[in-house]
Amino acid sequence: MDNKPIVNEEISLKELLTKMKEWYHYLLSEWKIIILAGIIGAALGLTYSFTKKPVYTATLSFALEDEKGSGGGLGSALGLASSFGLDLGGSAGGVFTGSNLTELFKSRSMVEKTMLNPVVLNGKVVSLAEMYIQNNEWREVWNNKPELASIQFLPNDNRKKFTRIQDSIMGIMYDNLSKSGLSVGQKDKKISIISIDVTSTNELFAKYFCEALAQQVGEFYVDTKSKRARINMAILERQVDSIRRELNNAITGVAAANDNTFGLNPAMNIRRAPSARRQVDVQANTAILTELVKQAELAKVTLRKETPLIQIIDKPILPLAKERFGKAKGILVGGILAGFLTVLFLIFRKLFKEVMK
Repeated sequence: MDNKPIVNEEISLKELLTKMKEWYHYLLSEWKIIILAGIIGAALGLTYSFTKKPVYTATLSFALEDEKGSGGGLGSALGLASSFGLDLGGSAGGVFTGSNLTELFKSRSMVEKTMLNPVVLNGKVVSLAEMYIQNNEWREVWNNKPELASIQFLPNDNRKKFTRIQDSIMGIMYDNLSKSGLSVGQKDKKISIISIDVTSTNELFAKYFCEALAQQVGEFYVDTKSKRARINMAILERQVDSIRRELNNAITGVAAANDNTFGLNPAMNIRRAPSARRQVDVQANTAILTELVKQAELAKVTLRKETPLIQIIDKPILPLAKERFGKAKGILVGGILAGFLTVLFLIFRKLFKEVMK
C-alpha cells in the first residue's frame, strides 16, 4: 500500500495577507500610470460634459371627468326610449379608463399622428417629424443616400400613403420616443390626474410634442366615447326632419281637399274622403313628430352626458426643466472609471506574465 502525502491546497490567512501586500506594493509601484490614466479620464469626462447636450423635460397634467351611469329621471327617460326600439347611448363602458388610457398615449397610431402635426420653426411651418429629424441631424447622413435625400414629412400628411421607407423612419422615431422620450402615468391611482412627460435635447420639440400629443389623444378619446350617442342623435334628427316634411305635406293636402269641397252638397260625402284621410295623416304625423322631438332632445342630453371633459391643469412653460451632465460629475466619473480600468489592466498584465513564466 502506497502512502502518498496529502497536499493541503487551502491557503492560510497569512499567505492571503502576504499576497494582498504583494499586490498592494505592485500597484503602488505603478502609481504614475494610474494617476496619469485618472487625469486623462477626468479630462475626457470634462470634455464629454461640454459636448453632451442637456435634456429638457416637458410635463403636462390633466384631469379626466367622465360621467358614468344614468341616474334619476334620465335613466327613466332612456328606458322609455328603449321601449320604442331607440338606443340613445347609455354608458359607453370603460374601454379607455385607467391603464388603458395611459397606453393609448403610448400607442404608435397616436404618436405618429402627433408627429405629423404642424409647428412653426424659424418662420416656416413644418411637421414635428421634420423637427425631430433636424434635431437629430439625420439629414446630413441622408444627403449622401439618394433613396433618402428626397424623403419629406409634410404637416398633416396622409399617413396611409407613406412609402415603406417612410414607414421605417416613422417606426424608428416611435421606438425612440416610446422607450426613452415619453412617459405617461397617474401619480396616484386614487386621483384621476394623468401626467405626460416628454424628454428631448430640443426644448421646443419637447414642449410642442407634449401639447400636441395631449390634444391628439384628447380629441380621439372624446370622439370615441361619444360616437354612439352622436350617431343616434343624427339618426333622430333625420327622422324628425322627414316626419316634419310629411306633416307639412299632410296639412297642405287637407287645405287643398277643403278647397275642393267648399260649398259642396252635404249629401255628396264621397268627395270629402280625401280631406278626411289627410286629417288622419296630420294627426298621426303630429303624434310621431311629438315623440321623435322628445327622443331627439333626450339624445342631445345623452350626448352631453357621454362627452367626457378633459381639463388641462398644467402645461409645459418655457424654460423647461433641464438636466445637464455637470463638469464636476464628468471629472469625477471619468477619473474614477479610467483609474479603475487601468488597475484592472495592470492586474491582468501581471497575471498573464506569471502564467507565461
